[in-house]
Amino acid sequence: MNNDFPAETKQKEYKILFVCLGNICRSPSAEAIMKKLVKDAGADSSFFIDSAGIIAYHEGEPADPRMKAHAIRRGYVLESISRPITGADFYTFDFIIGMDDRNIDDLKAKAPDLESLAKIHQMTEYATNKLYDYIPDPYYSGASGFELVLDLLEDCCQGLLNRLLSS
Repeated sequence: MNNDFPAETKQKEYKILFVCLGNICRSPSAEAIMKKLVKDAGADSSFFIDSAGIIAYHEGEPADPRMKAHAIRRGYVLESISRPITGADFYTFDFIIGMDDRNIDDLKAKAPDLESLAKIHQMTEYATNKLYDYIPDPYYSGASGFELVLDLLEDCCQGLLNRLLSS
């Protein structure tokens, strides 16, 4: 996978879309974490951040209540409403970031052109601790699974922000 940012992202505003399977656990958490990090860095005006799912099964639903409960304890508010990724997203966003290999494969299959393929990245590309090579789905796990996902996403989002702000 290409770890270089597409040349067209050397701009004032970065448009980032986080994607997981259903858009109720991992991607809304990444969205909330990134929004808070960007706000804390005083860079709100330079970022547009959203999330989506590969599938539409949970379309219109808020984030999983368990994920929301774990996130709020860390100061993150998951406000997004689940939606599936659309073809237009590949033209709107500079970065389309999947959580695991399956998400990446599905995103590549949906990409309408080569330029869109270059926008697809895996979340753990931005990890600084490199403990995992994907963000596991906590849906069928207990509390420790949700906490692990938040730990990993905090690390990856900070790594992504650092990379973007230094480019």
